[in-house]
Amino acid sequence: MQKAERVAIVGAGIAGLTTALCLARRGYRTDIFEQADALDEVGAGLQLSPNASRILIELGLLPALESVWSEPGEISLADGRSLRQLASVPAGAHARARWGAPYAVLHRASLQAILQDAVRAEPLCRLHLGSRIGDDPQAAIFEAIKQTPAAIIGADGIWSRIRTSIPGAGSSRFSGNIAWRFTLPRTRAPACLPHDRVTAFLAPRAHLVAYPIRKIDGFNLVAIVAGNASGETWAGRETADRRRAFERAFGDWHPDLRSLLDHAAPATCWPLCTVADGAWHNRRDTILIGDAAHAMTPFAAQGAAMAIEDAWELAIRIADSPDTPSAFSRYEEARRARIGRVRKRAAFNSFAYHAAGPVRIARDFILASRKPEALAADFDWLFGYGAQK
Repeated sequence: MQKAERVAIVGAGIAGLTTALCLARRGYRTDIFEQADALDEVGAGLQLSPNASRILIELGLLPALESVWSEPGEISLADGRSLRQLASVPAGAHARARWGAPYAVLHRASLQAILQDAVRAEPLCRLHLGSRIGDDPQAAIFEAIKQTPAAIIGADGIWSRIRTSIPGAGSSRFSGNIAWRFTLPRTRAPACLPHDRVTAFLAPRAHLVAYPIRKIDGFNLVAIVAGNASGETWAGRETADRRRAFERAFGDWHPDLRSLLDHAAPATCWPLCTVADGAWHNRRDTILIGDAAHAMTPFAAQGAAMAIEDAWELAIRIADSPDTPSAFSRYEEARRARIGRVRKRAAFNSFAYHAAGPVRIARDFILASRKPEALAADFDWLFGYGAQK
């Protein structure tokens, strides 16, 4: 595609803003359309694995990121009932050495703000807030910029409107799990929450992930349990029925963890939804990326990372292809297998984290028999992935 051509991006989340920056680095002008009137500081904690942080570093964002993120020394798995450590994967300096980029944790709003600042500072990017793109994206975008873009990129998330314009696209569906998101001040954190690591506490039917966040001077907590969907919304407040189901799921956990959850800030309940496999583009001018194309459960902590990888890879294909349909085909060829493998890893983790009975015993035995270095090697295909330059 010629660099004189403009590209329209719908959605100013992590996927959309990163895509705009990736295209700008290759000389493309972009218009980013966001229906919200302001990009407010919302969301929760975020894990940025090396496959994603490497791309953000390539975009020149490392100094800003280092001012807001933390690099935990390890990723630990522990028993939610006994607090016994089951396994650990070295991170920190080891991650930089082994995978060539940091493994970091930060508030989602911090990353959003850094990306937004970079987009606003980039002359080739224009951000249109309060711009809702409806059922006819081409007409709405033409009305806004008085030009037909060479490509329309749907980065508008799990409830994507752009997806409805793609014949054969996958549909969103509830996964059967609810993520309860809490925060806890550092001063009230028990000893079982070290400030220098990511810890996943495992038990039958539920698990809890905890890690420090500099922005709040405390911990981000995500408890995932079975539950009922609450409609097309990301967040919902606690209800009495939900709270009772939550307390039943964690009723036999270690007292320190039960007390921690009782004293954390009020929870936000997020239904965990996915997008079924389907078409990602219309073979002409419109393509989906990130959650709009392939939302997955967070059991592999790769949702944001896959959106960032998508942005990088799509920009490469647009720059290297003679026309838009060719760019889309080459992008899909590069991403399908990768996304499929990450989905399988998330599904496996879902099974393993919530295992009960003999499966749980076997899981614990296998984890205990493996050294941290061997466990780190299992992530080479994921964290060591380098998008083509």
